[in-house]
Amino acid sequence: MTDNQQYRAMRQRQIDAAHEKAFPHDALVVIPTRYPGRWISVAVCVLLLILLIRSMVMNENFGWSIVGHYLFSPIILSGLWVTVWLTAVIMALAIVLSVFIATLRLSANPLLSRFSSGYIWFFRGTPVLVQLIFWYNLAALYPEVYIGIPHVFTLYQGSMNDLITPYTAAILGLGLNEAAYMAEIIRAGMSSVDTGQQEAARALGMNKGLWLRRIILPQAIPFIIPPTGNQVIGMLKTTSLVSVISLSDLLYSAQSIYSRTFENIPLLIVACIWYLFATTILSWIQGRIENIFRKGQTADRFARN
Repeated sequence: MTDNQQYRAMRQRQIDAAHEKAFPHDALVVIPTRYPGRWISVAVCVLLLILLIRSMVMNENFGWSIVGHYLFSPIILSGLWVTVWLTAVIMALAIVLSVFIATLRLSANPLLSRFSSGYIWFFRGTPVLVQLIFWYNLAALYPEVYIGIPHVFTLYQGSMNDLITPYTAAILGLGLNEAAYMAEIIRAGMSSVDTGQQEAARALGMNKGLWLRRIILPQAIPFIIPPTGNQVIGMLKTTSLVSVISLSDLLYSAQSIYSRTFENIPLLIVACIWYLFATTILSWIQGRIENIFRKGQTADRFARN
């Protein structure tokens, strides 16, 4: 150590000693930051919540005894099962179809890309309720349906009313519409993958289907899952529209009861309770799936480092 370094070290010890003498650690008092606004806002929210609960409990027009009576009614539970089943089938159809549409949207072929854009434009631009009613009344346009090649083979021939049941109309009307929205979500997820990886995959001799399955989709899934979870939850509630085509979902089951008993509000509360329960379960599942993929991304990041 040189003389200059020794002098600097001695000088620093003198400064530290002087600072310790002037401001001893025992004399330091840490004052926590106070947030009075937070406590005021919490008190206001709790007060409003108490008033709301009190008004709902004390108001006899809500008919809580009727709500408890019909909450586990077989008709309501049957409608709940139809709602959950429809949501699963519609979202499965929408996801499979949307991957195909999103792939066409990103295609270098302008004809395929414009066809995909036209599909998305049409189904996002018309109300889903109109589409649902249109599919339900398709027999008005095509009373008879023939599927096959004339004079070669026939897959199906018969009345359109026999083919388009309320279940078929619900799946087609909601599934095709949802596929348009899901296609944009999947396209955005696929576009988030660096194009250099696509070029590297092609340089290795991978065809488009292979690098899509091995390279693009695995990396796009973490970006696709959160909005897809929101779409599933939204679809669970959107299935209530099928009540207009007399499909016995949760809402229609509640309507079928209060059309006889005129207990509208209690039965609507029953439907809301089950919708809230189902969406809560779906939200929990979505959170678990996101955590799994988040841990996978963290593990990959550490492995690369």
